Amino acid sequence: MNRVATNFEPIWVVGFMSGTSVDAVDAAIIKTDGETIFEFGPAVERKYLSHERAVLQQATEAARDWNWTGPRPDKLFDEARKVVISTHFECWKHVRSVLESRQIAAPIALAGVHGQTVLHRRPTKTALGATLQLMDGPALADKLGFPVAHDFRSADVAAGGQGAPLAPVYHRALLERLGGGAAAVLNLGGVANITARLGDATLLAFDTGPANGPIDEWVERHGRGTHDEGGQLAAAGQVDEARLTRLLRHDWFSELAPKSLDRFDFDASMADGLSLEDGAATLTAFSSRAVAAGVAQLPEVPTRVIACGGGRHNPALMALLAEALPCPLISAEDAGWRGDSIEAEAFAFLAVRTLRSLPISWPGTTGAPKAMTGGVVTPP
Repeated sequence: MNRVATNFEPIWVVGFMSGTSVDAVDAAIIKTDGETIFEFGPAVERKYLSHERAVLQQATEAARDWNWTGPRPDKLFDEARKVVISTHFECWKHVRSVLESRQIAAPIALAGVHGQTVLHRRPTKTALGATLQLMDGPALADKLGFPVAHDFRSADVAAGGQGAPLAPVYHRALLERLGGGAAAVLNLGGVANITARLGDATLLAFDTGPANGPIDEWVERHGRGTHDEGGQLAAAGQVDEARLTRLLRHDWFSELAPKSLDRFDFDASMADGLSLEDGAATLTAFSSRAVAAGVAQLPEVPTRVIACGGGRHNPALMALLAEALPCPLISAEDAGWRGDSIEAEAFAFLAVRTLRSLPISWPGTTGAPKAMTGGVVTPP
């Protein structure tokens, strides 16, 4: 992963992220040249309203039923795209008001937008993978009034890569600001993924397994909200150890990296037959053990693992991770980072790399055959 020497001036860019947990749109501003982070601007979150979340969930369910076979559920996809555009624009208005209220001079030149993933199929030995993020780049660019970089995964997938994870190059930039040797960044979203910077600066990345996704689904299925608030349900339950042992025999854990998952490759059905609390405890334990299994696949033990994403707010999950990992676990905030904004910041960073035609994925991060550029920049 070589750097490219240029005199490209750093610019202010806003990144947007809406994850598979379908809880909110995150937006964050950074000043970067696509290689170094120079400054951090404001970061905001715009929670989805219940009806908006329902539209995105319906589109996800329709995508899973379709699975690239037969007629596309375009009507539901179009409705979901409208929600994506309207909520992202509202999130941008919030960012803009924060800039104005704080009198921050950060002229935004570009946006990086991930879109809403509704379906992801990893490649096999005989077939390319496929991935689908709902997004309308031209529509959002017109609303924002400046260019939008989007569709970051398609080129990688078309070349035989996993299309995920894409944040590792940004994780590297964050780790370089900290200094030190081998370290890892763990993103706990619907799916967990890890970026490891080895002692020789080699970068490896892959999905480790589920994180919040099955837990959230389990809690919502029981009408107890959208997630296990404070890890209270898991803390009140008992782990079904026999079931956990069976789950950890899944072929996924013997598969070598790089590898990626769809949010529903591991789902709440893993806890079927258990009580609400025991199911939450078992799913939480499974997520932690899946991460530990991923760390065990690394060629060297990191000096520390830095957790970001929504899962770090779950004390039960973090406690189990701390027990399972062979090295210290700290939160993003302990490292001086904004743990809820890192993915949004990452897509701001990737937007500038796309603008400059710099690689955003590599054989060691997605399994692409070579360093790959990606993304499309759409003007207003």
